[in-house]
Amino acid sequence: MPIVPAICETVSMSLKETLQADLTKAIKDRNEIQMATIRMMLSAITNEEVSGKSVRVLTDAEVITVLTREAKKRKEAAEAFTLGDRADRAAREIAEGSIISTYLPAQLSADELAKLVKEAIAESGATGPGAMGAVMKVLTPKIAGRAAGGDVAAAVKASLG
Repeated sequence: MPIVPAICETVSMSLKETLQADLTKAIKDRNEIQMATIRMMLSAITNEEVSGKSVRVLTDAEVITVLTREAKKRKEAAEAFTLGDRADRAAREIAEGSIISTYLPAQLSADELAKLVKEAIAESGATGPGAMGAVMKVLTPKIAGRAAGGDVAAAVKASLG
């Protein structure tokens, strides 16, 4: 059996590796809510990796997309539980959402979003509401999980309209 040499240089951890290390820490600390939330995030990432025709490893950008989707689910569930007079369940969903948000990039402010929208409109040469798709195509990679899709679409629509 060949011996694999140890890598001596420090390598930055991927987001998934960070989650796995944080899960170990949460288990050792007996932090139930953090442990359950991180397990749920890792499960969602694994489900995304095995979906499709072949198994693949997600990039950090793809992991951020999965985590953004999970955060949105928690926010919607918290709102539904609040409307249904289930404050205990809503509090749990809010707590899970706040844990997920610690792994997501900082969200753009309204001013930063407006600036990026203006740059994307100039770059795409859009002139009216019919060119919204072209603007979104330019803008989406620049935003990459730092703003909600509905907020981005509304900002583009307002700028083009």
